[in-house]
Amino acid sequence: MRLDNLQPLYRSMRDQEIERFRFSYSHRNVTFDVIFMIDEAPFVLLFGARGHAFSMEFEVHQGFNVNPKLEPEKYKELCRLLDIRYNPDAPFSPRAFLEIFNEHIPGVATAAGRAQPHHVAAIRRDVEESHKIYFCAWLDNNKAGNTVTAENLHKTRRLLGQQAFETCRRKNLSSRWTDRKELAQECVLPDC
Repeated sequence: MRLDNLQPLYRSMRDQEIERFRFSYSHRNVTFDVIFMIDEAPFVLLFGARGHAFSMEFEVHQGFNVNPKLEPEKYKELCRLLDIRYNPDAPFSPRAFLEIFNEHIPGVATAAGRAQPHHVAAIRRDVEESHKIYFCAWLDNNKAGNTVTAENLHKTRRLLGQQAFETCRRKNLSSRWTDRKELAQECVLPDC
């Protein structure tokens, strides 16, 4: 299915050099933090339900096409979260969810909506030390005589993107994370 209303948002993000844009979307009784990530190929739409341990993500392919399917367990969890009961006359589907979502996509990105690493980390929890969501530093493993771990590279790719992953792999750097907001630092890639 095509999410036409992502196109103006994409253009606005590109014009402002915003690679990851965060906005809210409410569906029934649930508010989602949504992050549209155009620095990944294919693009990605992340949904994280505020106040719930639920997230889902969709790949956005050329032409803003999305496969509206969810794994059966994820589908059941979404239905439970939205308090949707089975109705054979009007079945709920992820496609229907996305069709309604498409009508609520903002057309313009703003600098205030630029997604920070901790916004992504709060949704993508499939990484090492997932409770540590705030980026705090780069560690040069060459100075310590160590090698960046596969787990850290995975976290770097999932939370900071492909460019950060490639830089860390090439330069033997680890991204460092903390669970303390006051120690968070702006994430600026080291010179390539």
